[in-house]
Amino acid sequence: MIKVATIAGSDASGGAGLEADLKTFEEYGLYGMAAVTVIAAMDPDHNWGHLVYPLAEDALEAQLKTIFQGIGAAAAKSGMLGSFYAVELTRKYISKYGVAKYVLDPVMVCKGANEALNPELNAAVAEKLLPLAEVATPNLFEAAQLAGTGEITTIERMKEAARIIAGKGARQVFIKGGSKLPGQTKALDLFYDGSRFELLEAELVKTGWTHGAGCTTAAALTAGLARGLSAYDAVVLAKQFITASLKGSFALNQWVGPGNPSGWRKDRLFGEGPGKVPESTTSP
Repeated sequence: MIKVATIAGSDASGGAGLEADLKTFEEYGLYGMAAVTVIAAMDPDHNWGHLVYPLAEDALEAQLKTIFQGIGAAAAKSGMLGSFYAVELTRKYISKYGVAKYVLDPVMVCKGANEALNPELNAAVAEKLLPLAEVATPNLFEAAQLAGTGEITTIERMKEAARIIAGKGARQVFIKGGSKLPGQTKALDLFYDGSRFELLEAELVKTGWTHGAGCTTAAALTAGLARGLSAYDAVVLAKQFITASLKGSFALNQWVGPGNPSGWRKDRLFGEGPGKVPESTTSP
């Protein structure tokens, strides 16, 4: 059994964070483990406002020791870290135990926020974790924060941010969410391997229920790496996975709704079928 780990926040609603990660790992036929960095709850009395409770440093380290020293992981990803000690402990255990297949999903804010709540913490993520990442998976906002480019509004700005992020240490960069660029009608993402760009397009699933989409995509990429795929092939399959998940999305309540990670089972690569890999376009 292939073992894979997530270092992330727990989402009490079940749609994002480590809950989304573990569901995704299961769909790839992997054994998932989790170190909880923060607990995120939502307040139904105040329009589903987010409440975030970091776990104590010793509690987080005990979990990381359990996973990496006590068991071992073929691959790992990190999501919301939420504290400087969580960033440092992630760096310590990924480095100490030589986790080469490490995916950094630099979660900086909860869905719906549009400003950096802790720029110093984001800078620590860039400094300590980007150099360890096989793939970094920021969305447009996070890519702009990591690269210091300002708001990303064009594909060329996406490419510029990817170059800068790779220059800070990430071996490969996958920028999610290009469908939010002005004028886009496709689900567009950008992959950069340090020398070439790949623009990946798929059907834009028109749904308001996208809670946890970024977490799910990064987890699928991590699972693909654990399965032995190249970073590019893992990205292509992750895009197929999240498209199927969003097609099966549903409302939890009047505020939020998640995707459905089991939505790809009829086409899955590992188990019942060959899996269909979407085409990409290549540019220099």
